[in-house]
Amino acid sequence: MTDRADPSARAAAPAPEDRAGRLPGGLRRAASWHVLAPPLVFFAILLVVSVANPAYLGPFGVSIATASAAPILLVALGQAMVLNIGSIDLSNAAIALFGTILFALTIPATGLAAIVIVLAVVTLIGAFNGAVLAYTQVPSFALTLGTFGILQTASLVLSGSETIYVSENRELVTALYATRAFGIPLTFWIGVAAAIAYWTMLRFTVAGQNMTAVGKNESGAIFSAVPIRRVKIAVFALSGFTSGLAVLAIVAQAGSASASGLGSALLLPGIAAALVGGTSISGGQANPINVIFGALTVAFVPIAAQALGFGAQAQSLVYGFFIIVVVTLTTTRARGIVIK
Repeated sequence: MTDRADPSARAAAPAPEDRAGRLPGGLRRAASWHVLAPPLVFFAILLVVSVANPAYLGPFGVSIATASAAPILLVALGQAMVLNIGSIDLSNAAIALFGTILFALTIPATGLAAIVIVLAVVTLIGAFNGAVLAYTQVPSFALTLGTFGILQTASLVLSGSETIYVSENRELVTALYATRAFGIPLTFWIGVAAAIAYWTMLRFTVAGQNMTAVGKNESGAIFSAVPIRRVKIAVFALSGFTSGLAVLAIVAQAGSASASGLGSALLLPGIAAALVGGTSISGGQANPINVIFGALTVAFVPIAAQALGFGAQAQSLVYGFFIIVVVTLTTTRARGIVIK
């Protein structure tokens, strides 16, 4: 039977995969660049630092940089998972901040149980965000911005606006920072393990494929019987859980918790690391492995600025300009993909 379909309609349709199961040439090249850009950008920064001031790349410098990158990586991984479904979580850094206060208050009396308590609480906060989003259709930007404000206030009230130093049972968590593998603290390796786990889930499980399907085309996912509400709740719960892992990295490094201390300014670096790691802000595209390079890039930018001789006042300018350039380089542009 002759195909009588309108040729213009066929031309407007997305380009199919070829018979070998591969994408057409243009899309394949875009996908390849999307995968390669984050590590290439990171190694380019390393090259600049090594030329400008090789001392920064010594064992001590690498240890400090990866320790700084650890909480950024963990917050960015949660953000990447949320961005992958076409939403955004402006509260996950505030969840981590609230978790640090709660953890510092509970670990002296409960010991290792404090880890379980905090991970459970922050995961439930994330799941609550997801449930409100799923059942009320409130835009994720507005919802999580509100949660951000609530949790920041709760952190101030819970801490009494003071720094809470961990004394009893402190060694249970500081060991995560003191323990090194290849000169890199264990807190960073926790982030690497989480990235591998999330990458595996997105690539090889039905749940992960459902998450990507929602981000690519939520209406199409609904017609394909994808459980949209459960997906959104699960993704925001994962964001909360990963923020809980960031709590461990923060307290392990600082040995204390404060509403204005380490961890209070993770929102923008976390979003930047997710985007520099190639996560699409329009949804449907995330590679948690590349988010590792995104976090390292964001953490190394201040080091590179210092190595190049920029003063403290100019470093924020360099940081902002660099993030814009890198996100421009690492964003995939293919026909049919809308950049929001």
